[in-house]
Amino acid sequence: MKFNKKSLLIISGLILFILFISFVRIDPDRPELVYTAGIAILMAFWWVTEALPIGITSLLPVLLFPAFGVLSSSDTAAAYINNIIFLYIGGFIMALAMEKWNLHRRIALFIMLKIGRKPVTLLLGFMLAGYFLSMWMSNTATAMMMVPICLSVLASLKSYYDAADIKNFGKSLFIGLAYACSIGGIATLIGTPPNLSFARIFKLTYPEAPEITFSQWFIFSLPLSIVVLGFALLILYLIYVPKKGMGAVPNTVIMDSYKKLGKISNEEKKVLTLFILMALLWVFRSPISIGNFYIPGWSLLFREPSFLNDGTVAIGIAIVLFLIPSRSGQSLMDWKTAVKLPWDIVLLFGGGFALAQAVKDTGLGLWLGQAVTENSDTTALEMVSILTAGMSLITEFTSNTATTEMVLPIVAGIASSAEIHPLWLMIPVTLAASMAFMFPIATPPNAIVFGSSPLKMVDMLKAGIFLDIIAVILIILSLYFWGQSIFDFDLSVFPEWAKK
Repeated sequence: MKFNKKSLLIISGLILFILFISFVRIDPDRPELVYTAGIAILMAFWWVTEALPIGITSLLPVLLFPAFGVLSSSDTAAAYINNIIFLYIGGFIMALAMEKWNLHRRIALFIMLKIGRKPVTLLLGFMLAGYFLSMWMSNTATAMMMVPICLSVLASLKSYYDAADIKNFGKSLFIGLAYACSIGGIATLIGTPPNLSFARIFKLTYPEAPEITFSQWFIFSLPLSIVVLGFALLILYLIYVPKKGMGAVPNTVIMDSYKKLGKISNEEKKVLTLFILMALLWVFRSPISIGNFYIPGWSLLFREPSFLNDGTVAIGIAIVLFLIPSRSGQSLMDWKTAVKLPWDIVLLFGGGFALAQAVKDTGLGLWLGQAVTENSDTTALEMVSILTAGMSLITEFTSNTATTEMVLPIVAGIASSAEIHPLWLMIPVTLAASMAFMFPIATPPNAIVFGSSPLKMVDMLKAGIFLDIIAVILIILSLYFWGQSIFDFDLSVFPEWAKK
């Protein structure tokens, strides 16, 4: 009988699982600890190797948790549906509507057209377009949409500049695009899957903790993402952008592409209006309080403000997209387009949330946290530095979403055991999952750009190694000096809600 690579990986994962639960002993009185850890290892192995489709691996808890007495069927199933899932679904439906009416392409070209025509400003235009769109759209979809524009612009420049200059400038454009998509994703809760994973896992682990709102995350992460983007631009400029031989890019290069879109359509205007409305509703849903600065949230107008969340807004706008007609009589969004949702990622969220629930309920997270901190006199700053740098390195080689789902429950356990404020460890680790810039496999935008361009791995590595280090430092500094006031926590105080 012949076995292909995937069959061998499937069998290897099962053997690893069986050996683990058969020979590892954590607590004889609590066998569910071993079973939970074994299932987590099996899921991680199949997730990383993609032995099975990601969505199918994510369904393992539905079968294995009840079978091994870890969680009941109803508790496991309940973890797969929550407001974070609906926030993602609603946000992605908006992104699909923008794509359906070509609004995303118009926004990207408009930004590039207005920024400038010098090589460095054109690079900035590409990066800003990818950065802005990936705040609201899947960073994978943004990269896929921007790559053809990038190829088209470079092809047009060949008749104006030397081949060697075009080659180096092309490297900066492609790498800058990939980096910008990842950096833009950290600015909003829906921008990249690890952010959503954090929001849900934090709530699962600490149910009495204050909610992390869209506006809080945006106010904290936006300045951080802008600074990281600035460093990315600087690094690429120093390494790749030709300093001589390339004057201002002819205005016709971008203008021709923009003119081909024609006048903005009625449908584009409607989708753009709803997009802006959705962003405003997210930002101003809950009260914004920074020191003496206070803006009351619109949710306070309702009888039960706490019943409304960011998922409510996302689904509400998504429904409106189906209600408003286009000029042809069809709605702005149709079900045929909506089903293009990446359901494997939705299931990945669910599987990760179920795993986080099991790690919490069985006490595995607390046990792992105690094991890490028991013989360690590491300070809070040293701990966050190690975990953040480690996460950035790990996600260079693994799926950032799957790794976040696996690591965050353990990080929460470490925080509880060491009595370090959970946000001080969990937020930097979450952000670091998206700040992996060295290798093509690190993030989907990296992989898309690498596979669609003449880039070599060393091209990405040269710029990425510096940006990785800078991003880790900036994440920690940003949370220390800015994040404590935004998320209203004191690093020196271990909160009561984390003790329960």
